[in-house]
Amino acid sequence: MTGGTRKKGTTWYYYFDLGKVNGKRKKKEKGGFKTKKEAQLALTAAIHEFHCSGQVFEPANITVSDYLDEWYELFCKLNLKYSTQISYLRIIEGHLKPKFGIYKLKALKPSTLQEYANSLKLNGYSRSHICSILTIFQSALNYAIEPLHYINQNPMKLVKFPKVEKKARERIILTLEDWQKILDRFKDSRYYIPLMIGFYTGLRISETFALTWNDIDFEKKTLTVNKQMVKRNFGADARKAVEHQTEKKPQSSWYFTSPKTISSNRTIAFGNTLYLALKKEWEKQQRKEEENGDDYTIYVLKKETDEKGNDMFHTIPIKKRNKGEQLRIPFICITENGQYTSTDSFKFCSRIIHKELKLAFDYHSLRHTHATLLIESGADIKNVQARLGHSNIQTTLQTYVHNTEKMEQRSVALFEKITGGKDS
Repeated sequence: MTGGTRKKGTTWYYYFDLGKVNGKRKKKEKGGFKTKKEAQLALTAAIHEFHCSGQVFEPANITVSDYLDEWYELFCKLNLKYSTQISYLRIIEGHLKPKFGIYKLKALKPSTLQEYANSLKLNGYSRSHICSILTIFQSALNYAIEPLHYINQNPMKLVKFPKVEKKARERIILTLEDWQKILDRFKDSRYYIPLMIGFYTGLRISETFALTWNDIDFEKKTLTVNKQMVKRNFGADARKAVEHQTEKKPQSSWYFTSPKTISSNRTIAFGNTLYLALKKEWEKQQRKEEENGDDYTIYVLKKETDEKGNDMFHTIPIKKRNKGEQLRIPFICITENGQYTSTDSFKFCSRIIHKELKLAFDYHSLRHTHATLLIESGADIKNVQARLGHSNIQTTLQTYVHNTEKMEQRSVALFEKITGGKDS
């Protein structure tokens, strides 16, 4: 059952699908709510009332598969970012439904769930993947208690997550020698500028590939992060994206969305090295656009609405000759003929670094390296936190700052100084 909220004028309303009556699809709608939150809560209550009236099923008879579909419609689509919806659906469709889909929701027992949790470990799943599967299932069952009142208690709360030894990850910190090899390999390619931005600012990949020239202040040598780029498959429907993920040519489009967190909105200063690289790229793009004339590819912005009723912004490629009144997007990461270089395109760059340069690399390596080099050299941790856009400093310390030999030697020298030690 699909449903959602929309804003009409100054008020919000909800709607949901009632199915087909006499061959025609019917919907229930109600408006007049002051806020989106009020409309969402009313939507949940209305769908719950509809289900419990006996028109579809009695809560005692609902299967886990049907319940997970309902939870996704009522909660996930309205509250989660599109990328998170994708990850939830992959776990629902790939793990939870195949194992528990035919069970009655009320028939789930802690012993059955504990056996499943243990089997995930025996089958070699990583600690993070096991936690993701079990935590999502636990969240879904919590929703069945409140607000839906389908069950009285959550059997997942009695399940002990199996202990799995954390496997050592491949190296993700680049040495300066490694970095120079990468630069030399991609000096004259479409990947040079995104590599430079990632290394010198620590931006996330979705932030880098959303940058436009409007975000760069050459005079102050700063860049502003106020959006990120995501790919939405099959329009705005995450479920279709998961159901069709094996298709060879999935339909997809690139959209601007809000940054990952509030703290991700930030302005970052950069030095002369990146300044010169960006300045050179900007001048090059101006020349190439003039050379290509009306055949040059440009991108325009189209405002649309997502499944939550929020604004989202579709980036659409057109030939320059077809430019009308649409707002143009001056992307930084483009090819010589103006075509957008996406996060998908960058996967080719990562494969080359793996195969030719023999380096354990992905774009996040640049973010880790940026943070570690700063801390290693004595940078203020609060400034590093701000540059990375973290809301919690513990994330900066525990995830992105890696102990290095230089840090170790600095600690030894500092302790010797404190204690008055002398060389032998």
